[in-house]
Amino acid sequence: MRNTLTALALPCALAACLLSPSASAAENDDRFTLRLGAMNIDSDNNLRGETTAGGQQLSFNEDFKLGGKEWEPRVGGVFRMSQRQRLIFDYFKYDKDRRETLGEDVSYGGVTVPADSFVKAELKYQVASLVYDYAVVDNDNFQLGLQIGAEYAKVGAKAYADIGDLYEGQFLDDKADGAAPVVGARLTFKPGDRWLVNLQGQYLNTSWGDFGDYDGDLSRANAIVEYRFTRNFGVFAGYDWFRLDVDRRNDDGMIGLKQEFKGPVAGVTLAF
Repeated sequence: MRNTLTALALPCALAACLLSPSASAAENDDRFTLRLGAMNIDSDNNLRGETTAGGQQLSFNEDFKLGGKEWEPRVGGVFRMSQRQRLIFDYFKYDKDRRETLGEDVSYGGVTVPADSFVKAELKYQVASLVYDYAVVDNDNFQLGLQIGAEYAKVGAKAYADIGDLYEGQFLDDKADGAAPVVGARLTFKPGDRWLVNLQGQYLNTSWGDFGDYDGDLSRANAIVEYRFTRNFGVFAGYDWFRLDVDRRNDDGMIGLKQEFKGPVAGVTLAF
């Protein structure tokens, strides 16, 4: 009888292990993941505006480069509250200045800007987000998460000019910050035991939150591929893209700013 019970118990125990992979996978999921990295940023910038000077209506729309790519810090974190629920945090910073000098006289509309005139611009940009992510599709190798949360953005721009007798001094000193609800989505899949691919996109409109007189939107998307050397340590690489497009109107006119930041990211993953 004892041998018969043992013979029945062994296959039952084996079947129980084989039929409960989701429970085992849940136990092996990371409770907290921290990704420390940097982004090699290339930026495209467009400044537009309308104002009245000397009784004349003036407008401009100019694309400009801040010159060269550079690495800036980027931090991300995930806290898993349950198998389907997560809190996801992201932080990104950009700080750049550039000076341009005219090599020759430039004339436009009867106005001549002399050679050796210069314009210097300084730009500071920070974005941080915290979102709640719920996996509407969840299995061992694939997840689809929908996100809602809050995003904080801070932008500062300064510009100085020396254009001979026409103007000398600071002509732009503007900054704004605020927070707004953000919506997004996430795709995560595991092509192998040590590999993970994560894609994420988010969007906010400044009218949803507290951005003062600014009207526009912020969009962002990123993708990373991660490899784990151990359960607690790995490396990742991928690509990030951000776009800010806002206008502000007041009694003096309108000033608008469109900025895109894009480039590869790389870093290390710590998991607990």
